[in-house]
Amino acid sequence: MDANMLAVLGIVVLFTLMFLRLPISFAMMIVGFFGVLIYASPRAAYNLLSADLWNQFSSYSLSVIPLYIFMGEIIFRTGVTEKLFQSAYKWVGHFRGGMASTTILASAGFASISGSNSATAATMATMSLPELDKYKYNKALSTGSIATGGTLGIIIPPSTVLIVLALQMELSVRDLFVASIIPGIFLTLLLIITVLALCRLYPDYGPSGERSNMKERIKSMKDVIPIGLLFLFVIGGLYLGWFTPTESGAFGAFGAIVLSLLMKKLTWERFKSAIAGTLKSAAMVLMLVVAAMVFGRFLAITRLPFTVAEWVSQLPVQPIVVLCAVLLIYIIGGSIMDALGFLIISIPIFYPMVIALGYDPVWFAVLLCVVTSLGAITPPVGINAFIVQGMTPDTPITTVFKGTAYFFVTYIIFISLLIMFPQIILVFV
Repeated sequence: MDANMLAVLGIVVLFTLMFLRLPISFAMMIVGFFGVLIYASPRAAYNLLSADLWNQFSSYSLSVIPLYIFMGEIIFRTGVTEKLFQSAYKWVGHFRGGMASTTILASAGFASISGSNSATAATMATMSLPELDKYKYNKALSTGSIATGGTLGIIIPPSTVLIVLALQMELSVRDLFVASIIPGIFLTLLLIITVLALCRLYPDYGPSGERSNMKERIKSMKDVIPIGLLFLFVIGGLYLGWFTPTESGAFGAFGAIVLSLLMKKLTWERFKSAIAGTLKSAAMVLMLVVAAMVFGRFLAITRLPFTVAEWVSQLPVQPIVVLCAVLLIYIIGGSIMDALGFLIISIPIFYPMVIALGYDPVWFAVLLCVVTSLGAITPPVGINAFIVQGMTPDTPITTVFKGTAYFFVTYIIFISLLIMFPQIILVFV
């Protein structure tokens, strides 16, 4: 069988296994192993599962993943998320639409420690929905703002998705973290502006809350500032070259434990829960990374990605046309499955093609993060929308998607700006 045809058949089998509800990592492992076995030899396939698999699992660079996850778990167990929400409300809650703006602002804060869009959406839904209902917010706006705020979880560092992209694309974790800071802040502001504009046009969508005085606002920062300083130390130290990404994760995890003890928020039960949560999340991510290596080796020996890259580079169209087509695929892919899973599957196929067109790899990695996060609020299977709807079963999923649609235009404008002005991403790299 022709190598390219075998690769295409492997991709078809992969998606078939996924739709049969086989975990993505297992599906990639099976297709990659049998693909190498058929195309190369049984010996090459067994060597892939022994030597190559061991080398990947024992890679020092992978240790950064559980460390950052552990940092987020420790901080989450201390209840700082609730403090983030309360503090954000003190500052912006008095505006019309202020409670929804608070949700997005608190989501950005939680995103900086969780690294997950689904975790951010679920956490903020638990905290925000009762408050938004109490102030009689429009249901579409309230659920839409929570689901959309959750998308910040994979954009703002330290993002697990950015770490995995760095490993997959052989890029610097530091560069991706630094490159995503400005886009993360910029997108947060655009989402808040969208809420405020909607509530100005439709005043009944989001009534204003109580105004807090400056003393109350400053007091609300008491438990938030230490976490913010930890974030600045971890990311700032990485940017300044004080330590490597793995050392940065270790400092972050250690600092989270120390702060939690000083704040008297860390009990033995919470510590055990944080370890259990870290093991569960880290195992899932590491399995995806290693399975992607097996699947990627299969695609590499068939040379499908490079064939596609050569073909695309010779098309009589502008590179921007190809880029837009790729980004549309990522929006669709992100809408039908988890962002991390789709990125890991698709990177070996599209990354060589886009780089062959002359685009900067760091810029493309961060852009992919943003575009795929948009898929999490896009019908038919936007994962964040269904998470929020699960927290309020009386609300139809169509209402949630109506709410996320308000922010879809904001996202498209933001993505367009990133394409037109790549320095938004590359300014500090």
